[in-house]
Amino acid sequence: MLSTQEAQDRAENLVQIAMKNGADAADAFYSCDASLDVEVRLGALEGVGRSEGEDISLRVFIGQQSSTISSSNMNMQILSDLVDRALDMAKETPADQYAGLAPEEMVMRGEILDLECDDGGDPTPEKLRAIAIECEDAARSINGITNSAGAGASAGRSIFALATSHGFVGSRSATSYNSSVSVIAGEGDNMERDYAWRSARHLSDLEKASSIGKRAGERTIARLNPVHIDSGNMPIIFDPRVGASLIGHLIGAISGPSVARKTSFLLEKLGENIFDSSISIIDDPLRLRGLSSNAFDGEGLARNRHAIIENGVLNSWLLDSASARQLGLRPTGHASLGGGISTSNIHLSAGKLTPADLMSDIKQGIYVTELAGQGVNPVTGDYSRGASGHIIRDGVIGEAVTEITIAGNLIDMYANMSAANDLEIIRSHNVPTLRVDGMMVASG
Repeated sequence: MLSTQEAQDRAENLVQIAMKNGADAADAFYSCDASLDVEVRLGALEGVGRSEGEDISLRVFIGQQSSTISSSNMNMQILSDLVDRALDMAKETPADQYAGLAPEEMVMRGEILDLECDDGGDPTPEKLRAIAIECEDAARSINGITNSAGAGASAGRSIFALATSHGFVGSRSATSYNSSVSVIAGEGDNMERDYAWRSARHLSDLEKASSIGKRAGERTIARLNPVHIDSGNMPIIFDPRVGASLIGHLIGAISGPSVARKTSFLLEKLGENIFDSSISIIDDPLRLRGLSSNAFDGEGLARNRHAIIENGVLNSWLLDSASARQLGLRPTGHASLGGGISTSNIHLSAGKLTPADLMSDIKQGIYVTELAGQGVNPVTGDYSRGASGHIIRDGVIGEAVTEITIAGNLIDMYANMSAANDLEIIRSHNVPTLRVDGMMVASG
């Protein structure tokens, strides 16, 4: 695998070729990655896989006409021919008045922060196998677990570099480690499956495999013997592992392209309270060892800590340069590499109540641990998804429930959301246990 400097050189060289051959502006993105995956089942090795790859993409502009090419072949003659092809393609595309690189005066200058995303490790297959076996053994040790769908452990490293014709060049390397397991409980028609997993940038930060496995086993046992519930309007408690999806819908709704196309259910909500004043949602790209940390965005703009929601108020849209021009605003440092919008490490602020206190006054509700389906309308905010979890009776989590549907509208759901105090920073999108009042539950 290349060094970060070599990655920068490849991106920068391709930009220089494009400018020499007639482009008015250009940017290039180079990436390479390598990963090692080990899978086990019932204590036996099932597979070991290793992959390596590299790719380079170039975007060229002739006036406001543009085109993009990419290649996994790094032969310079082939890349030079592709540059010429990209320029020819750009001349045939319609002009886009909003196209172009980021404003030059906003491009990041100076030293790029080291966010400690690469621990320099390269674990052996034997090390990863030991992690996977420990994870599965812990899950299978839980009384009532009858089978395993398998466990896995993986390690990887990626390097990417970005160069632009108006002076930005930067790169980042990152390692990643993962451990996961899925097990089965019960017999015959009364069988259930659940899982657990964790990811980290440093191997030393990865949760103990035995803890991951124990959680998977306990979650699986808790799903046995589901009961029927009557349909009705009731409070919903979202477990943190599924509650983060609610923030994903928010991110999509406030992304620049959605707002510019007028396809967002939050179109008229900028500057308004859409959550309770106790809730803030922070995008923190500079968190050390964060799963989505990065000091610069896909256009070479500096990324900074950004309060998307502050005391319940929607502060700003998330804008790349194209959508910012379309809206008459400035880009916010949220352009993704290769186009579109991306965020970094998101968290919703913790509340003051414990999860038990948050649900203590619920006479009947649902504690949701799994969601299914894609029933969310990004234009209207209408929300309807399959779910499973547990019934809540008199503030206490009870029997399992499956094959239910929960429905509402995201505008109302956000307005009626409250948070517990159990926030953990363990994913890219992190939320504490969340409560949403007034949702409709339909039993299958």
